[in-house]
Amino acid sequence: MIAELQCVVLDCPDTALLAGFYAELLGGRTDQPDRRWTLGEDWSTVHTPSGFVLCFQRVRDHLPPQWPDPARPQQFHLDFGVPDLDRAEELVLGMGATLLDRGPDSRGWRIFADPAGHPFCLLRH
Repeated sequence: MIAELQCVVLDCPDTALLAGFYAELLGGRTDQPDRRWTLGEDWSTVHTPSGFVLCFQRVRDHLPPQWPDPARPQQFHLDFGVPDLDRAEELVLGMGATLLDRGPDSRGWRIFADPAGHPFCLLRH
């Protein structure tokens, strides 16, 4: 092993807003003290119950991906397993997500954008 994954960092215009969104989605804790990062207006974190850490970095002129426009590609996305797609969709939309692609229910997944425009998927598990 050469390296150990520390976190995944998402660029965004408002770090506190996006950290709050993902903390509610994943049941995590925002801005938990951690010697690895300095928290502040330009940096926020979410420590999840599984131990995974998401970080959020302020980019003042942030341009979100445009689904499915290749001129502004998604570059990456996060997948989250859920037991009930309909209920999970209702909850994330209420938290400020935007539905991008529902597709036929038989696919077992739906694509959303978080409040800063990053795509993520909810997958039936």
